[in-house]
Amino acid sequence: MDEVGALKTTGKPAVFLDRDGVINRALEHECRPYPPTSLAEFDILPEVADACARLKAAGFVLVVATNQPDVGRGTLKQEIVDSIHAHMLTQLPIDRVETCFHPGRGGSDCDCRKPKPGMLLKAAKELNIDLSRSWMVGDRWRDVDCGHAAGCRTIFIDYGYAEELKQKPDFSARHLGEAADIILRETKL
Repeated sequence: MDEVGALKTTGKPAVFLDRDGVINRALEHECRPYPPTSLAEFDILPEVADACARLKAAGFVLVVATNQPDVGRGTLKQEIVDSIHAHMLTQLPIDRVETCFHPGRGGSDCDCRKPKPGMLLKAAKELNIDLSRSWMVGDRWRDVDCGHAAGCRTIFIDYGYAEELKQKPDFSARHLGEAADIILRETKL
């Protein structure tokens, strides 16, 4: 049995959330999203607190899974990312934050950088999460592919970025509030 298959148990369902563009407003430049570079730029989107509260009340474990390659590239200090995550955890009922700091762009061959499912697999193992009953919500192709690779259902938040999806998501939504509506409608807990 492969690692993903081994984690499809009777564990708890989870919603894995990308950070930038799902939890907080991504900074856009030439129709491409970028992460905030300071706590002052970290702006939680208006529908997020309510969506997280509804998912949590329905029994989902909430895990943020985020690539933060600027740390690995040396263009952003890890302390800034850590302060953003600490602030986010005081504002939202998130159970865990998984972060890949590897640089990507051929500069790393890790198992945690989305689209690889390493962050989801790690959280599933440590938090007893049933991936087959879980969801991945993101605004980039890497999020959709990561969710599929982990055996989760996927929701794509479509902002019309200048990039193509590589795999079709199970659903599309305009924001996390709408994604939460889909999850709660589609899931029988």
